[in-house]
Amino acid sequence: MSILKEKLYEKIQDHRPRTTKLLKEYGDKVIDQVTVAQALGGMRGIKSLVTDISYLDPMEGIRYRGFTLPEVLEKLPKPDGAEMPYVEGLYHLLLTGEMPTHEEVEELIIDFNNRRGIPKYVWDVIDSFPSDSHPMAILSAAVMSLQRESVFNVKYKKGMSKMDYWDSTYEDSTNLLAKMPLIGAYIYNKLYNPENGHRYPDSTLDLGANFAYMMGKDKPYDDVSRMYFIIHADHESGNVSAHTGHLVASSLSDVYYATSAMINGLAGPLHGLANQEVLRWLQGLKERMGGKIPSEEEMKKYVWGTLNRGQVIPGYGHAVLRKTDPRYTVQREFCLKNMKDDELFKVGSKN
Repeated sequence: MSILKEKLYEKIQDHRPRTTKLLKEYGDKVIDQVTVAQALGGMRGIKSLVTDISYLDPMEGIRYRGFTLPEVLEKLPKPDGAEMPYVEGLYHLLLTGEMPTHEEVEELIIDFNNRRGIPKYVWDVIDSFPSDSHPMAILSAAVMSLQRESVFNVKYKKGMSKMDYWDSTYEDSTNLLAKMPLIGAYIYNKLYNPENGHRYPDSTLDLGANFAYMMGKDKPYDDVSRMYFIIHADHESGNVSAHTGHLVASSLSDVYYATSAMINGLAGPLHGLANQEVLRWLQGLKERMGGKIPSEEEMKKYVWGTLNRGQVIPGYGHAVLRKTDPRYTVQREFCLKNMKDDELFKVGSKN
């Protein structure tokens, strides 16, 4: 058993009596009231997951296992010469609540490398999609096709105890996480960079660096990958994708079913697709200005034009946060250091 899995097992054993006691002593206690507006408004403001992993504070932003985002980026181990930490270290932190050592991260990197083999039929599924398909649809189908590899499914059919569900779920989750960068890079190359072909991973690189490498991106895109994987790992105690995955998994559907459903929820413009839509909105402004950086008055006109058409400005503002999102701050500081003269960054900075 790996160090991480052994730690997780110990945490689960410690946690189970706490849950039993909570149900026994406080099972009838009412913890929230739901308004009609919340029910009609998509559960906004309602906590839909019981979790110790992630919390979105309205004033200071996301906390992972009690650590603020700046603390996470400071305390997690980093590759030599890198600005951003190992993604593998965040996985350890999320599962155990403890900051990993360099040795623990290195063991996890090796474990991920050993799990990332992908059956040929998955590549066939991806290749069967037309080149104008949306990447999220392809990603969802690719993950769904991997369901036949589910360890949980095999062991459940053999009659495993419910006390052992965590074990095969851990195996499925770690297997899928190790494979996702390969699948994502393959989809990216198929749709947007076909001349790059199918680049296989480099066994000397960590998960984030390998993702950039497989897409044919040079430094500092290894740090861009690490940064994006880390800052987008929150779930706000039940955002659309996390709530969907939790709901699907509650029926004992395995990790592949649940993750495919999560991706489908994430694909909406009021959730993960906002990342795409805000770029499209900024590129539209850039094209309208003929490459010129807009003045404050021109920016106001473009913004009001969007709003007056009954549309939203994607990617700006947050339903919970009341101060600047630290995820934005991290990205802005990185851009100021590495791409301060980029035209699109300058346009975005005018907002």
